[in-house]
Amino acid sequence: MKDFDYHLPQERRVVTDGFGEKSAALNSRREAAVARALTPGLPGYVVAADGGVLVDADDNSYIDFASGIAVTSVGASNKRVTDAIAKAAAEFTHSCFMVSPYQSYVEVCEKLNQLTPGDHDKKSVLLNSGAEAVENAVKIARKYTGKNAVAVFDHGYHGRTNLTMSMTAKNKPYKTGFGSLAADVHRVPMSYPARDGLKGEEAAARAIKVLDQQVGAENLACVVIEPVQGEGGFIVPAQGFLPAIAQWCRDSDVVFIADEIQSGFGRTGQWFASEDEQVVPDIVTTAKGIAAGMPLSGVTGRAEIMDSPIPGSLGGTYGGNPVACAAALAAIEEFEVHDLPGRAREIEAIIREYLEPLTESEAVVDVRGRGAMMAIELINGEVTAEIAAACKKQGLLILTCGIDGNVVRLLPALTIPEHLLREGLDILTTEINTALS
Repeated sequence: MKDFDYHLPQERRVVTDGFGEKSAALNSRREAAVARALTPGLPGYVVAADGGVLVDADDNSYIDFASGIAVTSVGASNKRVTDAIAKAAAEFTHSCFMVSPYQSYVEVCEKLNQLTPGDHDKKSVLLNSGAEAVENAVKIARKYTGKNAVAVFDHGYHGRTNLTMSMTAKNKPYKTGFGSLAADVHRVPMSYPARDGLKGEEAAARAIKVLDQQVGAENLACVVIEPVQGEGGFIVPAQGFLPAIAQWCRDSDVVFIADEIQSGFGRTGQWFASEDEQVVPDIVTTAKGIAAGMPLSGVTGRAEIMDSPIPGSLGGTYGGNPVACAAALAAIEEFEVHDLPGRAREIEAIIREYLEPLTESEAVVDVRGRGAMMAIELINGEVTAEIAAACKKQGLLILTCGIDGNVVRLLPALTIPEHLLREGLDILTTEINTALS
């Protein structure tokens, strides 16, 4: 892979064992000032990041296989993005697009309309977070169809607000103690090849039977699905599943919403994961990689659907903030100039080189994913947690996921240098082998 220019040394450096003195002091302040629910996984408090590294207050340099949960795909301090942020902030930091509009909001919507799947007429709205995008996509679908029910899938994750928490499958830590949940949300079976062994069409028929018999198309406003599931375990549905669900929606006057918040923006080796099987959603939700860490999300859909809500019924004070929009335009330019979706495919090839030999072990359930959204599912969650902790001690940050907590997920920045990617994979495979031996 071609290297980029970096302002930080792209090296792993372990100076302290766990908390260093400065990070320990910061952690004490966190415990006193920050709600207990926000408990970071990394012992170090980050002071700088670039390319594939996070540097903490005690000068530890971690290899970063998380990229802020698939957010800093172009790097955490990409020069094109930081220059655009500085320029925009010097001009104005806020005006609220609904009150006094500005060009960058329009430009981001134009890019989303251009980049998302399909050549039909599209329109977009910009918001702050992925959950907010999903909520608004559901609102729009309900207004357009005049129906209320929402269908989601086993293992899915869609956010932490009341509606999206209800749409999310996993109880702990996302839902426990936070009820009552939103009504008229229905869960149907997902295609999970490693566990159900079904072909895509078979898994789709199973899901459609539930939709028909337990929900009813006449009640259903939308079906919401992650084309590659994220927090639920990086589950890639069997070929044929997504197209069959999308076709059923078209035939049934149900809005098909692709939640591309984690799988979009080059992460899976194409601009959007839906493109792998030429699926064209009615609505696409985006966030995470869209603006390199600035808070921004989008809902993009067929123009007639997006125009169904009345004027003034969509928006929010900060949605489409001008500084975040400038960051998004710069990040998208970085994707285009350097073909970062193509780089994601290169990353996938290297990850598979390291992980696929591990499937010879009975304790490894599956290696799966696309692009720089790859995962290895292990036999149980306890072993997975031990591996993650051991990697952190070695200076490698990885994340786990899955309903059972038994999946290691890899989300490196698309700008990570190859030598650092390989070094991190060496550590990970060594720790997996040690834990499983």
